[in-house]
Amino acid sequence: MEYGFTTAAYVVAAVLFIQSLGGLSGQESAKRAVWYGIVGMALAVAATLYGPGAGNWLISLVMVAVGGAIGWVVAQRVQMTEMPQLVAAMHSLVGLAAVFIGFNTHIELVRVAGMDETARAALDGFAAVVAHKSGVEIAILRVETFLGVFIGAVTFTGSVIAFGKLAGKVDGKAKKLPGGHVLNAGAALISLALLVVYLQSGSTLALLVMTLAALFIGYHLIMGIGGADMPVVVSMLNSYSGWAAAAIGFSLSNDLLIVVGALVGSSGAILSYIMCKAMNRSFVSVILGGFGGTTGPAMEVTGEQIAIDADGVAAALNDADSIIIIPGYGMAVAQAQQSVSELTRKLRAKGKNVRFAIHPVAGRLPGHMNVLLAEAKVPYDIVLEMDEINEDFPETDVAIVIGSNDIVNPAAQEDPNSPIAGMPVLECWKAKQVFVSKRGQGTGYSGIENPLFYKENTRMFYGDAKKSIDQLLPMIE
Repeated sequence: MEYGFTTAAYVVAAVLFIQSLGGLSGQESAKRAVWYGIVGMALAVAATLYGPGAGNWLISLVMVAVGGAIGWVVAQRVQMTEMPQLVAAMHSLVGLAAVFIGFNTHIELVRVAGMDETARAALDGFAAVVAHKSGVEIAILRVETFLGVFIGAVTFTGSVIAFGKLAGKVDGKAKKLPGGHVLNAGAALISLALLVVYLQSGSTLALLVMTLAALFIGYHLIMGIGGADMPVVVSMLNSYSGWAAAAIGFSLSNDLLIVVGALVGSSGAILSYIMCKAMNRSFVSVILGGFGGTTGPAMEVTGEQIAIDADGVAAALNDADSIIIIPGYGMAVAQAQQSVSELTRKLRAKGKNVRFAIHPVAGRLPGHMNVLLAEAKVPYDIVLEMDEINEDFPETDVAIVIGSNDIVNPAAQEDPNSPIAGMPVLECWKAKQVFVSKRGQGTGYSGIENPLFYKENTRMFYGDAKKSIDQLLPMIE
């Protein structure tokens, strides 16, 4: 009865997770998709607690309650601007869980191996499953355990460093130790050799040394990636966490964990590939942590940044017929999305053609800007992707850049030595007038200079994005 209920519940939960993932592809279906995921996870947890081998009810319920309470508090406190680092932190927990479960599996393997037949017959739960495995099955379990710990350890330290970079606690510039990729390759080869040792002997020392090597790989890979490429990193770490979960699912013979891990791993990898294409990056170089650096001296930027006040921007908006707004992380930091939405409403009420241009890697998380604009009730039909709107800039009267840098940087096309060379960008400089809402004259998170700020048709609208937009609102006639 327990097996039948658990299997049926896992099948339903898997279907709900697939429905949830599919629904997230559209803005209008996303809310429903989130509920599919919530119901699926609740069902999966209940089935696991009720299913075969379940025990320690008090501890399990206390842990669920504590984890749920922490999640609730975090969800209430975390601002939308902090969502990228929260996602990275969640990935690190998945990786750490995979490491702990892998070591627990190893401990059970060692314990069961030291028992006689009588003692094995009295086992229950996971230990009983291990006790009934053949020699070949034990070897397969060791491989699954080894891979789960390896991927989990890489995900853990990689996600911790990504969290640090996104939160500003670690330098966002690409940094590698002397030796660069040789160190990563050496650690990977050592891990491969230790897999052979572990497969043959089940050595605890081999598993421990591999874990240390994997922790180093995760640290060094992400440290070697520049801040401009953090959205791809977050997506790739999401994929790693999925594969870690799938590997542990094989170790525990948990079908739902395998399905969910495969869904997360494959969807994260696909998203990373799409984003790499949008940034003109090599997918392999992302996996190896070999991007985000420069190949030579960057092109020197000449000229000066010319400032403009709210009156000048408002006059241009009142005269314009077509306007494109380009949001970036600066809008999220200033929490200006509501003000931008109100500005959009007033401009459209005057009959102006107002649209939003969204770059695939705008912000520090895939879809970051879309979520902010949806939260501010900006109509979906005027929020367009880069490929849909880039050709319209030459016929646009005014382009407003709010807190963006790399995604509107002409250096991607003009400077072969730029860290973002070859990356497709929003060509807003082709509009008749460009206004850049920016706090100051700094280079921003990635540290890359932007020639857009010095072009003849560009004016810098300095100040906090929300306060700047709020200044414009009463001036729109």
